[in-house]
Amino acid sequence: MFTSLVARRAWPALFAVVALALAACSTGASPSPAAPTVAPTPTVAPSAAASPSEAAGAYTLNVATGAPGMYLTGEDGRALYTFKPDEAAAGTSTCNGDCATNWPPLTLDSGETAAAGTGVSGTIATITRADGSTQVTYNGKPLYYFKGDAAAGDTNGQGKAGNWFVATP
Repeated sequence: MFTSLVARRAWPALFAVVALALAACSTGASPSPAAPTVAPTPTVAPSAAASPSEAAGAYTLNVATGAPGMYLTGEDGRALYTFKPDEAAAGTSTCNGDCATNWPPLTLDSGETAAAGTGVSGTIATITRADGSTQVTYNGKPLYYFKGDAAAGDTNGQGKAGNWFVATP
């Protein structure tokens, strides 16, 4: 008799616990996902995220350090390169057509500007390319990206054909 009395008194408490659990599950709230794990990019400084000035139409050239040493980076922290033949044609880009497909120039749209980030002490200017677009230069050398670089920190174009080199600050 004692056990049946305890069992009868336990049912309402058990029912209340189950009802509360079901109510909590039906509120529409979903469990919080675990925080994503972000792998660090140890060779690129500063981060590849756009700076506030980039959002306003000013692209900041920054400095990164990697296998080739210190080099300039542009949008998304991607390495910037110079083209040796451009040195002989001061103020002109000699990389056009297929060359520019593989080595896209750092260009600006109307109203955009380029600025020096921390550690960038050279002169940033622009030139007008043969196609009429505006290309950014550093110390008089036109700047390019390399289509073979997939992410910030990649410097796969370094030394290509003995003509392409990361732009140094």
